[in-house]
Amino acid sequence: MATERAGNLLIQFARAPLVGRVKTRMVPALTPEEACDLHCRLVLRTSGMLVRASLGPVHLAVAGDLGYPLFRECLELGVSSLEPQRGIDLGQRMQHAIDRGLDRYSRVVLVGSDCPAMDAGYLARAAAGLDHAPVVLGPADDGGYVLVAARVKHSRMFEGVPWGTSEVLATTRSRLEESDTDWLELESLADIDRPEDLAGWGHLLSQS
Repeated sequence: MATERAGNLLIQFARAPLVGRVKTRMVPALTPEEACDLHCRLVLRTSGMLVRASLGPVHLAVAGDLGYPLFRECLELGVSSLEPQRGIDLGQRMQHAIDRGLDRYSRVVLVGSDCPAMDAGYLARAAAGLDHAPVVLGPADDGGYVLVAARVKHSRMFEGVPWGTSEVLATTRSRLEESDTDWLELESLADIDRPEDLAGWGHLLSQS
């Protein structure tokens, strides 16, 4: 007899807070230390938002050492568990996280930690969109995406995606089209990757 799967699982992707290894495109507008501090603030902001959305348990998937105090703070905010990201590139790591989540949950919503514009309503629309399509994408203004939600495993969705370029979303759309997979897209949001992206979010640098 098949085991019934639970409802929604929210997965947050984050990197270990290593000075000089995170938010590197912010330098020299920010010092490496300031860029790392911004990274930490964004991770915590995202964790808190996901927990407060109350759509399901929140798992934090980490690239790097799980032992940093930053990730303990995420657990204190209500994140359910920490787990390592597994895979050679970002696509493999996302695929592994989604597939593993779908082994136990009927829907997985995966987000990064770089989009302070994302809110609980956006997450709820992504989860609800899975009533109408097996995949939901949340586009980013720079040609990538800030969210991927799925209720079925898709082995090729992230295959050959040129990560870090403006072709990320377009390539993922092509992969879905090639496999005759329907998808929905939410409104595009801005993430914070470059100095010009900080316009309107400068308070993130001064928050205590």
